[in-house]
Amino acid sequence: AMIFLPEFVKTAKLPRKYARQRQRWDKLRYNVYKVYPYAVIAADILKDVDTELVRLEDDKDARKKYLKSLEKELNKQFKGELEELTISQGQVLVKLINRQTGKNCFSIIQELKGGFSAVVWQSVALLFSNNLKREYDPEDRDKDIEMIVQELETQLYHNYMQQQQHVQRSGHR
Repeated sequence: AMIFLPEFVKTAKLPRKYARQRQRWDKLRYNVYKVYPYAVIAADILKDVDTELVRLEDDKDARKKYLKSLEKELNKQFKGELEELTISQGQVLVKLINRQTGKNCFSIIQELKGGFSAVVWQSVALLFSNNLKREYDPEDRDKDIEMIVQELETQLYHNYMQQQQHVQRSGHR
């Protein structure tokens, strides 16, 4: 009698230096995957807010009322989830919001809440080794995040296309 076993490859354990690099990469990848949806939502909301604020440009009371109601709604919807993020996830989220909107978080806060609030939040961010004024740099400092986002967007695109093909094959629209 003869039994065929599946083939396996035995490799040496990764050197400690590469194992640590792999751990950092895996952690960064996990953090990007976790906060990327929030950055996309933030960009969509900010686009809507900008449109609405342009419409309400002449009426300061209406702008203030709109921003206050929006803040209340967003706090109700996201505050608990965002408070549970780790410091490193928050740092990645700030970078991704800058990537998605083209504006750094300091200028967004300054536009919507005023200069004093922006300075306060910048001070808090600096306490946690973050900088709300720093621009996203996909070519150098943030190239690892950019690679992970490209991977994620490619996966999302392929998943979307597969769903569309499935819908077309099943005859539904």
